[in-house]
Amino acid sequence: MRCTDRRKNFFFGSFFLIVMFLIAGCSKKESVISSYEKSAYNRDLYRSDLYAENLCVAEENIELAGYTTDQQLHAAGLFGMNQKQVLYAQNLHERLYPASTTKILTAYVALKYGNLSDVVTVSQRAVTFDVDASVCGLEENDQITMEALLYGLLLHSGNDNAIAIAEHISGSVEAFVELMNEEARKLGATNTHFTNPHGLHEAEHYTTAYDLYLIFNECLKNETFLTMISQSSYTATVQNPASGTRQLTWTPSHFYAQGLAVPPQNAVIIGGKTGTEDLAGSCLILFEKDLAGNPYISIVMGAPDKTVLYNDMTSLISAIPAS
Repeated sequence: MRCTDRRKNFFFGSFFLIVMFLIAGCSKKESVISSYEKSAYNRDLYRSDLYAENLCVAEENIELAGYTTDQQLHAAGLFGMNQKQVLYAQNLHERLYPASTTKILTAYVALKYGNLSDVVTVSQRAVTFDVDASVCGLEENDQITMEALLYGLLLHSGNDNAIAIAEHISGSVEAFVELMNEEARKLGATNTHFTNPHGLHEAEHYTTAYDLYLIFNECLKNETFLTMISQSSYTATVQNPASGTRQLTWTPSHFYAQGLAVPPQNAVIIGGKTGTEDLAGSCLILFEKDLAGNPYISIVMGAPDKTVLYNDMTSLISAIPAS
C-alpha cells in the first residue's frame, strides 16, 4: 500500500510539475507574441505617421470660407502643400471615374521606368481610336522619342501617346496597367484601380479625388514632369518610313492656358491635367502658386460642363487665404 501510494504521489507530483512547466512556457510564449504584436503595431503606426507627415490628410468634408460647395460636382479639393493641410474637401474619398486625369499616373510610371531619349515605334493599336477621341495625331510606324510622347500626353491629352508609352515601357498595355496599379498602391492610392493608360471609360476604371492628389503630389517632385505641364506649347519631330519627317505641335488642354477661362487673381496657374468623359463629367487637377509663392493642388471632379468646371475651379483657388 505504501509503495502504491508513493507511486501515486510521485505520478501526481510529476504531472503537476509538467502542467506548471507547460503553463509557464505558454505564458512566456504568449508574452513574447504579445510583445511582438505590440511592437509590430507600433511600428506600423510609426510608418503611417511618417507617411502622412508630408501629406495633406482629411477624412471628412471640410468647408472653406469664401467658397460655396457646389453640389453639382462629384468631388473637389484644395491642398496647401507647404502647410500640409487640406483647405477644402468635398467627397474626397468617393470612388469616381477619372477620365484623362488618369494620364498623370501614366506619366509617373513612364518617368520612373522609361528613358526620355528612347525612340518609340508607334503600333497600329496605338492609333486605333474613335474619331472623337483625344489624340495627338500619331500614325502607325511613326518613330518618336519618349520625351515627346510625354509632352503630348500631358499637354494635349493624347490617347494615342498613352498606348505608345505603355507598349514601349512594359511590352503590352495590360502589363503596363498592372504596373500603374502597383505604383498607385505604393503611393497610398488604395482606392484606385485602372484598366487602361488613357482614361477612356471602363466600369472597373476608377479612383478618388484624394488618390489623384496623392499621385499628382508625387509627380510634382519630378522636375521633368513639372517642366512638361508648365509649357505653353511643344513641337515634336516625328519620322515615318513611309511618309518621311513631320512636326506636330501641341498646346495645353486646360482653358486657362488657352485663354478661354479667366484665371484667379490671387494665384498663378502652373499646369495640370484635364479629363472629360460622359460618366466622369468634366475634371481638372491643377498645380498653382499664390502671389507669395506658396504651392497648392486643386481638384474639381465631375462638373456637368466646362463652364461649371472652370467657374468652380476659379472660385476655389480664389478662396485661398492670403499669406
